[in-house]
Amino acid sequence: MLQFREEGIYFPAADCYIDPWKPVPRAVITHGHSDHARPEMGHYLCHTLTKEILRHRLGPDISIQTLDYNEPLHINGATISFHPAGHIIGSAQVRLEYKGEVWVITGDYKLLSDGVSTPYEPVACHSFITESTFGLPVYQFKPCASIYEDINHWCAQNAKEGYSSVLIGYALGKAQNLLANLDPDLGIPLVHGAVFNMNEALARAGLSFPGEWLPPETPADRLKNVVVVAPQSVLGSSWLRRLQPCRLAICSGWMALRGPRRRLSVDKGFALSDHCDFEQLNTAIKATGAQNIYVTHGYQSVYSRWLREQYGLNAVELTTHFENNEEAITGEDQKTPE
Repeated sequence: MLQFREEGIYFPAADCYIDPWKPVPRAVITHGHSDHARPEMGHYLCHTLTKEILRHRLGPDISIQTLDYNEPLHINGATISFHPAGHIIGSAQVRLEYKGEVWVITGDYKLLSDGVSTPYEPVACHSFITESTFGLPVYQFKPCASIYEDINHWCAQNAKEGYSSVLIGYALGKAQNLLANLDPDLGIPLVHGAVFNMNEALARAGLSFPGEWLPPETPADRLKNVVVVAPQSVLGSSWLRRLQPCRLAICSGWMALRGPRRRLSVDKGFALSDHCDFEQLNTAIKATGAQNIYVTHGYQSVYSRWLREQYGLNAVELTTHFENNEEAITGEDQKTPE
């Protein structure tokens, strides 16, 4: 029912591509991260809450159409619908149906509720395309609420000891989760320009997050014992040095292992992820009832073999251009407000 072309995943019945990596006339977008939502498509179809994200990142004049969750779109006898993926705001699994056959493409997803994104919902299907970013048993994530408690405690302790707290997280997704769950007693957080710009785009979609932009002229006394949310691109920069004395924490699923934290030379790592860990992947796949599983970016070779041997599924690797970029540095990270 689907074709895997050099432009991306193609659905011939509706003549569209899902998260294509090369320009095509019609693109169905699972969410607003840059490896899934690329420029120069003729027309975009996305979830309602993703619209302003795409306009912010790809240009205000793009041709765009939106659907709510569980709202069907019928094209030439085929049906397309979006279903919550739990990854970030507006993220969606894409359900494709044609002549009684159903495929689901997850994009990126997670089962743990972060308190901001619409929680994941399983969708029954015959074939399921899944990521495998953290598709190894070593990755086991705690509930997000528990991690938020740890983050708030760490920030409060830093303030008592005379340090500001800098929380590093992707400008779309992780930053909003942090801002929405910071303890108000820590004071109004300051945010990097990339986070501020994204929050402005989300405000146009009707969503509000705390935080004040931290411009270059911010007085030194305003930078004492504060909480700052910023993307990874600030590490080692002059922007970060002016916040001294401060302590740094990376918020990412990669922090489940000590090695990445040591290599980045930060003070703390919180394993706060926008992706499934190993058991979440297994739970999600079993819930679909699908017999055909296509495993994309991450540990696709190891994880597809696990699915074949453990559950007897027809699981194969699918080569794509998606990236394990939960904390990737992109051009958007360098932007500052107008």
